[in-house]
Amino acid sequence: MDSIPPDPETLPAVCREIAMGYSKQVHRLGITPFELLSVGLGLDPNHLEEMECPERLSLLGHYYPPCPEPELTLGIRSHSDADFMTVRLQDQLGGLQVCHENQWVDVPPIPGALIVNVGDFLQLLTNDKLKSVNHRVIAKQAGPRISVACFFRTKHVDTGNNLRCYGPIQELLSEENPPVYKETTAEDYLKHYYSKGSGTSSLLHLKL
Repeated sequence: MDSIPPDPETLPAVCREIAMGYSKQVHRLGITPFELLSVGLGLDPNHLEEMECPERLSLLGHYYPPCPEPELTLGIRSHSDADFMTVRLQDQLGGLQVCHENQWVDVPPIPGALIVNVGDFLQLLTNDKLKSVNHRVIAKQAGPRISVACFFRTKHVDTGNNLRCYGPIQELLSEENPPVYKETTAEDYLKHYYSKGSGTSSLLHLKL
């Protein structure tokens, strides 16, 4: 029996419903890594959640058409994520790479698996105990490639809560482990992050 193609008029609404449902599930899932990271840092399991790290989630879909000459370009250039944590779903084509010890390493797709990246703000909060990772996407002749990224961000865009300062967590500091970064607001950090036009971390700008 032939399948019935979706009605073009209802397709946008269906896509929005799917995206909202997926975002809701990722948001619920994301609380667990924040709890595990809190425990791993020697903090109360709810510490990062109480700091509202998983409070706001943004979803971004990526579509990469086939590229006839992939050696001449990139899918997305090297960058870090200006958030607390990113949960990424990629299809079977791959293409994602992370920078490890100054070398680009492929992140092969695993069916049913999600990729979790630490973002700049979590590196800031943990005083370099957790490190944000530079990553990129290489172009491919095969395609199209599709991926979905969910970003756990600060709330300042939606609520005007741009006066809250973020800095190293006090419980992680000591005489042997003094703060590496000065405090910043999300607004100031993002202004500097995007002003460079490269999408690379602005943490060096905050070094003490």
